[in-house]
Amino acid sequence: MAQGRTGIRGARIGSGPLGEPERGDLAPRVVASFWCGNGHHSQPSFAIEAVVPDVWDCPKCGLPAGPDRDNTPAAETNAPYMTHMGYVRQRRSQEEGEILLNEALAKLRGNF
Repeated sequence: MAQGRTGIRGARIGSGPLGEPERGDLAPRVVASFWCGNGHHSQPSFAIEAVVPDVWDCPKCGLPAGPDRDNTPAAETNAPYMTHMGYVRQRRSQEEGEILLNEALAKLRGNF
């Protein structure tokens, strides 16, 4: 099988020979600066009519970012991941679990 170049080349969908002017001008924008607790700086742009949010998710680490470099918003504390057994232990005490286990074993053995 011969390997060579094909006649198909990559191009952006919608881009024409004139590029951006062919589709119209961009709406007027304002650039806002946000800093996260890890010191990452992001500058998303918003339409002038849009309300700039107080908190923005950092695209690098996911922490909340705010407009003040020295006073960054605190990260939300999420509960740690719990396994199925962790949720069961929240609902039942060790003694209740032993009783249920013995009842289930008795049913399996035919002694119930």
